[in-house]
Amino acid sequence: MAWRGSTTVSDRIFASLVYLLPLIDVIRLVAPILRGDSFLSPLLLIIAQPLMPLMSIYSGFVPLIVFFALFLLVVRNENISHFIRFNTMQSILFGIVLSLVAIIWDFALGPIFSGVPLLSQTLFNAVFLGTIVAIGYSLVQTVLGRYAEIPTISDAVYMQVR
Repeated sequence: MAWRGSTTVSDRIFASLVYLLPLIDVIRLVAPILRGDSFLSPLLLIIAQPLMPLMSIYSGFVPLIVFFALFLLVVRNENISHFIRFNTMQSILFGIVLSLVAIIWDFALGPIFSGVPLLSQTLFNAVFLGTIVAIGYSLVQTVLGRYAEIPTISDAVYMQVR
């Protein structure tokens, strides 16, 4: 765990809010595949239902604008606490990983495996569960005022956040 000073309650709240973005990203990624017959559909519905108003706004160019705003105005701003900047960058990296999964699926794996629903559901179940676990762990650690150390991702975050 990195020691960068104490965290206030407001720091914990603001650092937790940024994890809504990868949560929205994973819901948008897996919702078309995990509809109805997946065992994770009820969990997806429970998570997605309260986020529907936010998801309706977070479309088009808004994710790109939010990415640049968070990166340039929060992560690169040394006047903001290291704890918030760390969690913001980690949230951004979760979103980047999910975007890469979407691109790889759309252009490489999707055309090949679109006729095999078992394989596509298995892949998207794994992506959904992995993302939910990573976000859940990060949220719990953030609320407790600790840095969420996730191998490889946290190392990349530390390289970006000075």
